[in-house]
Amino acid sequence: MRNTAKLFILAVMALTAVSCALSRRSGNPIFEGWYADPEAAIFGDTYWIYPTWSQKFKDQLHFDAFSSKDLVTWTKHERIIDNKEISWLTHALWAPSIIEKGGKYYLMFSCNNVKQGEIGGIGVAVADNPAGPFKDLLGKPLIQDIINGAQPIDQFVFKDTDGTYYMYYGGWKHCNVCKLNDDFTGFVPFEDGKIFKEVTPGEYVEGPFMFIRNGKYYFMWSEGKWTKDNYRVQYAIADGPLGPFEPRGVILQTDKNIGTGAGHHSVIRNPRSGKYYIVYHRHPLGATSGNDRRTCIDELRFDKEGNILPVKMTFEGVKADPLK
Repeated sequence: MRNTAKLFILAVMALTAVSCALSRRSGNPIFEGWYADPEAAIFGDTYWIYPTWSQKFKDQLHFDAFSSKDLVTWTKHERIIDNKEISWLTHALWAPSIIEKGGKYYLMFSCNNVKQGEIGGIGVAVADNPAGPFKDLLGKPLIQDIINGAQPIDQFVFKDTDGTYYMYYGGWKHCNVCKLNDDFTGFVPFEDGKIFKEVTPGEYVEGPFMFIRNGKYYFMWSEGKWTKDNYRVQYAIADGPLGPFEPRGVILQTDKNIGTGAGHHSVIRNPRSGKYYIVYHRHPLGATSGNDRRTCIDELRFDKEGNILPVKMTFEGVKADPLK
């Protein structure tokens, strides 16, 4: 009987420990420091976030990354790439986007805040590990020119169900889409011979993002000015990766009681729990600098028709949600 009682007590203690662990919350922001434009990804049993280090453009010369097993406890991986590796980077490194292919990790980045004729734009780096170190793949920009009025920034790489890799990108209120080749060193023309197609929706400004849910393509973007309270996220639903993308509504925006200028986000889904999460940046209440942006996470929910419900920003963040 004594052994049975001991086993029962140990089982209760174990269940209590698990319950307490799963009830823990991430808090918002989810890690310290001024970080913006967070690209969230899942590799194996680990969540990853790749943000912009939000500083003055002249100082913004490296990326850090963060990893977590449960969305609550985050580990910082410092300087996964910097200006020592990217020879043509002079200022303003931002908006990382990452994707895994063939056991390698490809990190797309924007830099130099280019205008037509200047060196900079969208580059590609590669590593054997999601924590880096990343090496500049091309030694030059993948896209440097202003095409269809879109500044080459804020790239997002999306793998479609047929294996095609699309890249959506663009600032200055224009968004282009193109198809990447097998090694991400160039492009594959569309059937009409074009390399870039403009797919600018609504009041698009920057920060495109795409995911598929129940066979529908959810295209999302940021509107407004990134330093101001009017920064926000809008979305559309389409039947394919090229649209057309008709705006459905703003789903993330300023809450005067929580934070302001919420935007430039990404979305992840835990395949075990089925939950979707939106990872984004916002200005904390009382912020006096446009660069004071913090990375946050909240749950992304849908109604029965598949529409995205407005996101309720929180200070608490989300509960622990391990991938296994």
